[in-house]
Amino acid sequence: MIDIKVPAVGESISEVTLVKWLKQEGQYVERDEVIAELESEKATFEVNAEKAGTLKTVGKEGETLKIGDVVAQIDETASRPEGQAANAAGPAAQVTASANGGSAAAQPAAAQPATATAAAPAAQAPVTAIPNDIKATPVAAAIISDKKIDAGSITPTGTGGKILKNDVLEALAHPGRAIGAALFTRADRREKMSNLRKTVSRRLVEAKNTTAMLTTFNEVDMSAIMALRTKFKDKFKEKHGVNLGFMSFFTKATCYALQEWPAVNAYIDGDELVYHDYCDISIAVSAPKGLVVPVIRNAESLSMADIEKKVVELATKARDNKLSMEEMQGGTFTITNGGVFGSLMSTPIINIPQSAILGMHKIEDRPVVVNGQIVVRPMMYLAVSYDHRIIDGRESVSFLVRVKELLENPDQLLFGKDPLKALLQL
Repeated sequence: MIDIKVPAVGESISEVTLVKWLKQEGQYVERDEVIAELESEKATFEVNAEKAGTLKTVGKEGETLKIGDVVAQIDETASRPEGQAANAAGPAAQVTASANGGSAAAQPAAAQPATATAAAPAAQAPVTAIPNDIKATPVAAAIISDKKIDAGSITPTGTGGKILKNDVLEALAHPGRAIGAALFTRADRREKMSNLRKTVSRRLVEAKNTTAMLTTFNEVDMSAIMALRTKFKDKFKEKHGVNLGFMSFFTKATCYALQEWPAVNAYIDGDELVYHDYCDISIAVSAPKGLVVPVIRNAESLSMADIEKKVVELATKARDNKLSMEEMQGGTFTITNGGVFGSLMSTPIINIPQSAILGMHKIEDRPVVVNGQIVVRPMMYLAVSYDHRIIDGRESVSFLVRVKELLENPDQLLFGKDPLKALLQL
């Protein structure tokens, strides 16, 4: 028997949780085949078989294990089942980040899981077809398409999980209630808090208790950016192979503003203030296992296309739980977007040890006064939460006003100032 032990993954991590077995008791596994998934407060771990043989599970799903504990055993003397070919050797135990220990953004935002942009508050397209992984009878499918119902919200009662006509009609008759759910139930259930959720909880409380946090608000007219995207989005994708989202505009504007107001890009370390001559922008992402905050390094030096490509890369990795620890660490400033979930206004929590965080929100048509006339414009509320110990009110307000000016005049994002003033060196 060969013991498979919980690997050491970091100096500060002493225990992990066995999330689930990917192979079952008595099953024959190949060398380097993934057999289980573990979760620490910062990452998920795919544990691999060190030898080919029959698996004996030791740990139980949901159980907390110490580093070095035996999680499984493999009988390498067992014979390979007849007809089972040997698999090619895979990678050794791989660490993939699923949570940032330093994440403290208030609401899940920015890169939404499985989206091309982490912070694009675009409206969702109506449901007009049934996904390939959902089965339905032709009549049921026609009603779903006609009524634009989310097929995933319908409880199927047909054979093999097929949606029937009555299932769709029941969903239409009782919107907002899961089909088959008991009425007036008062049942409670308890679930063990995951290491990730415990870490996020601890960091949120730490941020509230150790910083002098305040929030300042403003609003931005998104007309110019939306017109620019409409005009160039097709050419942009054809040229760069990526969609032109809102995140690149906000990241660019934020980087210029951070360089003008360096205190917003700094943090406190003991009795010292640490200023950064670069902008490592953390983007809050709602991933399957919880909130993660991957970092776009040197965002001030990246083009719009480079930023969008990086957002897609990080968002995809977050969705697949493939973020590395290096991609999760650091960051000098955070951008979070609750607008994709419909948030009109909120006060994001600082991602410590950073000193400020920018909150984006829902774009909504509102009446505003322009040149003495009431007009309808697509408006977005912006919020900056900041640590008043290092950032004064003048700096925080001026920073947010600068972001607003750059977003409302996107031509300034090329130089960080008005092009004509740059030409005249004013």
